[in-house]
Amino acid sequence: MLAKASLENKTAVLYRMVMPSHTCPYGLKAKSLLERSGFEVEDHHLTCREETDTFKREHQVETTPQTFVGDKRVGGYDDVRRFLGKPVNDPDATSYRPVVVLFALTALMAAAVSYAVASTPFTVRALEWFISFSMVALALLKLQDVEQFSTMFLNYDLLARRWVPYSYVYPYAEGVAGLLMIAGALSWISIPVAFFIGTVGAASVFKAVYIDRRELKCACVGGSSKVPLGFVSLTENLMMVGMAIWMLVSRLMSTVA
Repeated sequence: MLAKASLENKTAVLYRMVMPSHTCPYGLKAKSLLERSGFEVEDHHLTCREETDTFKREHQVETTPQTFVGDKRVGGYDDVRRFLGKPVNDPDATSYRPVVVLFALTALMAAAVSYAVASTPFTVRALEWFISFSMVALALLKLQDVEQFSTMFLNYDLLARRWVPYSYVYPYAEGVAGLLMIAGALSWISIPVAFFIGTVGAASVFKAVYIDRRELKCACVGGSSKVPLGFVSLTENLMMVGMAIWMLVSRLMSTVA
């Protein structure tokens, strides 16, 4: 009945908070979504706390904004999305989006720098920059909340579970190794650090996921991550190991030459 009413009556009544010091972002999003979906929005502003509380009490709702179509209450912003057949974000759902976006952007950054330096995005150095840029970006996400990262990291890292301070050291080590690899400096520090933390990380992920069959969240993009521990986490660590080996071989070959 609600869907039928929405098709026959393309007018929506929206009540949202618009105060001198605060405009509800969900109210703005609900209004925009309704208008983009072809609705004429009758926009009512709740301009003070008393007015907002009175509205909630009269309609027996706990939040605003609230949308009405015909004589039916649709509800808040998420309810409007459901009403219009749009997907609704689940904050607890696992998602690979953070790492996909991160790796896509670091790959584009590496290609852009390669183009600026060598007039082509496709160089061996671009691949090296991609891995080192990714290391720095991942370290940055972890360092936003080291305490939360360390808590999640302790769920599966073999070394951190034996020596807790390693869970705090790890993101700094990853960031420093990545920065040194970008600069091509102090390889005697960056190579062993990347190889060590990558090897321990790969072994930890492999044991937790493929041997113990545990279902965990990965701390790779920070402590609030919804990324499942598994292939992506293993890839991150193997990339560091591969980069360390590649740089070591390259340095040895250049020394011999």
